[in-house]
Amino acid sequence: MQELEERLRRLRELQDAILGCNRCPRLRRFDVEVGLNPPRRFRGQAYWSRPVPSLGDPLAPIVVVGMAPAPHGGNRTGRMFTGDQSGNNFFRALYEACLANKPTSVSRDDGLQVYHVYITASLHCAPPDNRPLREEIDNCFPYLKEELGLLPNARVFVALGRLAFDQLCKVFNVRFEFRHGAEYRLPDGRWLIASYHPSPRNVNTGTLTIGDLRNIFERAKQLAGIGDECERPS
Repeated sequence: MQELEERLRRLRELQDAILGCNRCPRLRRFDVEVGLNPPRRFRGQAYWSRPVPSLGDPLAPIVVVGMAPAPHGGNRTGRMFTGDQSGNNFFRALYEACLANKPTSVSRDDGLQVYHVYITASLHCAPPDNRPLREEIDNCFPYLKEELGLLPNARVFVALGRLAFDQLCKVFNVRFEFRHGAEYRLPDGRWLIASYHPSPRNVNTGTLTIGDLRNIFERAKQLAGIGDECERPS
């Protein structure tokens, strides 16, 4: 119990460090500028414009790793996969897999809950054009590595997109091929699953369907030993 409490304390401290991070001046400037010059549909809204913390249950057996917050999604709302179409695609699949209580993610106070899942990203700041520089990816890597090491029950890691997959391979010091739906046994017996990112482009072109992503999460549940029961409110 004492070790668990220490891990959770260190995880909270890590999230505080992420919130105050200034390792990437270009990203920090961009995220603030985006909030000061929003598109018409978001005018009048106060943007988060800071690094976005992780989301979910730190005791969860499934860990999902994305790429980075979107400029008008997580950077606006202050929550991972919230406020844009990628987030709606993502949470629709989680909902259909009985891992969330709602199929959409609109704001930090919308009542969303996730079950058995912890959600983080390769970067915690939104990059211009969704294209982070290599040094920016490297700057955020220590946070990801430490974070994953502090999650006590993590058994299955789901990578959304090649960047997240490559970063997870780096964390676990393995070399695997990125293919949607590929499953790999890690040296410590845990699992890594690769998935395309639920971006509007991937979904609109049919590269990834909501059903495809739901199947990824269903498989993650099987590998994590989670039953088929739905915990969301009826």
